[in-house]
This record gives sequence, structure tokens and C-alpha cells, in this order.
Amino acid sequence: MPENCKEYLIEKLKGYTKDDIIMSTHAIRQTMIRPVTIENIIENLLDPKRLSYALKEPAERAGEEKFVCYFGYSRRLCHCYVIVINAKVLVVTAYIINRRWQKEVEKHAKL
Repeated sequence: MPENCKEYLIEKLKGYTKDDIIMSTHAIRQTMIRPVTIENIIENLLDPKRLSYALKEPAERAGEEKFVCYFGYSRRLCHCYVIVINAKVLVVTAYIINRRWQKEVEKHAKL
């Protein structure tokens, strides 16, 4: 069971700026059909005060780290981003969870 890598990811993100965040085509499309904006994503990654959980997943290439990040706004609202970190931060996808999301995360994370 993966562990919550929240503190590790917060430290990792400190070294990146707005110019280092790249949105994939898929992530940009998701911002057009879902109520999440590119500005929200960038703000959350640069100032991860809302980061509740960060689950590390296997990356496809050596030298990369992949995370599923949950940014909590309330008990029922959460932004979820899949990011890949190497020299830059690539946002693979972004979506919003509008239900009690903590239990979903707890099923997959060792807290």
C-alpha cells in the first residue's frame, strides 16, 4: 500500500517556478470541460497549502517521479492532479472530485 508522500512532494515543488509547469494536451482539454482552471492548477502546485495527499506511482522513464495529488477544498470538494516531475513539472491530467473523497484516498494510501 503506498504511503502519503505529501511532505516529500511539497519540498520537491519548492524548486519550481510558474515557467517550469507544463500542461499536457489532455490536461488543457480537461480544464475546458471541467470546473478547474489552469491558474488553479499552477497556484496549487506553486503554493501547495491545500495538498492533503500525494501518492507516488511508478514512472514510465528513469529519472522521473509520478504523483497523484489531492488538493482538499472541503470534505466534499477536491482537485486531483496527476503530475510527472523531472526537470519540469508535467501536469498529465486534472479533475475534480465532488464527493467524500478522503475515504477514496485512504483506501489506496497508508497514512
